[in-house]
Amino acid sequence: MVITRRIKVLAPRDNRAHKYSHGTVAVIAGSNEYPGAAVLNVGGARRGGAGYIQYLDLNELPTDLVLQAYPDVIKKGLKNLEADAWVIGSGAPELPRRFTMPRSTYLVLDAASILLVRDTRSVFTVITPHEGEFKALGYSVTSAEDRVMLAKQAAQDLNVYVLLKGPRTVIASPTGAVIEDDSGGPELATAGTGDVLAGFLASMLASWKPSSENEMLAVLEKAVRAHGLAGKRAQKKYRPMTALDLLNELPKVIS
Repeated sequence: MVITRRIKVLAPRDNRAHKYSHGTVAVIAGSNEYPGAAVLNVGGARRGGAGYIQYLDLNELPTDLVLQAYPDVIKKGLKNLEADAWVIGSGAPELPRRFTMPRSTYLVLDAASILLVRDTRSVFTVITPHEGEFKALGYSVTSAEDRVMLAKQAAQDLNVYVLLKGPRTVIASPTGAVIEDDSGGPELATAGTGDVLAGFLASMLASWKPSSENEMLAVLEKAVRAHGLAGKRAQKKYRPMTALDLLNELPKVIS
């Protein structure tokens, strides 16, 4: 028997709620080389509470896969793509040549797009590197102590929130606040789990609409913990666990 632990993830909705009132998300993810990342990224976004998920149509294959999997997701072009929160980078999307970072309230940068962090124009920006991507930014982790110290340093250097994935995920804010989360385990070390997390987090930001550092940290911590608990639950049911297993377990650990 799998024991279900639930965490408060979904923002409350009143009787006057509509699909726009609880946040809109724009997803730029996936490529012809990594089309499945788009499905996982959008899948995570569908579970974070936002009411309107849009997917940028850059390549036919990932777009077709997303729309086949999720008929509720809206295909958009770049010119008419607006959102409360953007998530960019999962699955190495080929950004338009003259792409300008969106001016939005919330921005989540994943994978290679983390290197665009210095061009951000968003009010609250989150980067979600693993240690390899973190090294590409100039922060080389060699010990567990390094993880906390360098996440804190990068958050302050770049004026962003850092979510450094790995053993004991580290969340750091621009002012130096740090949270360590141990809910996830080695089961998360499989392709695609980070894609799910990035989309899930963007959706939570769009729906909760945090306006302060404390509120941002609370949303980030909830997202990481729910993701970790879903992985634990999936690991009990499937051996080995895959990112799709984790995605399917997310609704069972959130409320």
